[in-house]
Amino acid sequence: MRRTLTRVESAIHGRNTPNGRCRTHNRSSGVTLTEVMVASGLLVIALIPILKALGTATHTAVIVERKTRSLALAQAKLEEIKARSVYHYDDSFTENSTSLGGSYLCKANDDQGPDLRTISVSVGYDLNGDNDLAAGEVELTLTTYVARRWPGP
Repeated sequence: MRRTLTRVESAIHGRNTPNGRCRTHNRSSGVTLTEVMVASGLLVIALIPILKALGTATHTAVIVERKTRSLALAQAKLEEIKARSVYHYDDSFTENSTSLGGSYLCKANDDQGPDLRTISVSVGYDLNGDNDLAAGEVELTLTTYVARRWPGP
């Protein structure tokens, strides 16, 4: 015994047409060329600011990395000078564009005071590759005092 389906049931079960498909499913389910072009345009418009932000973030990260590396190298150079000054206080600690590894360069200035010296160490990244630390390449400068050690009693 076969029961007759109502219109709603026929639409739900896909028995509206002779081939068993619902009439609403006969339409093409693709997208038009206009829709693709509009979506692509919106995507490009949204990507431009995102790519600019990523470029800025990358540039900022490089600057921070260079400053951090320069700080570590400057501190190490100051510690080296302080250690040398214990036994060689009368030597000059002035250096000009000394390589610290990679493209990092260092300049050390010494005022050569008789009992108290001011030592300044400037470190930076050699941007133009000329092995000379120019003013525009200096990332940071650290200054300290070094005193003559008097012999003990």
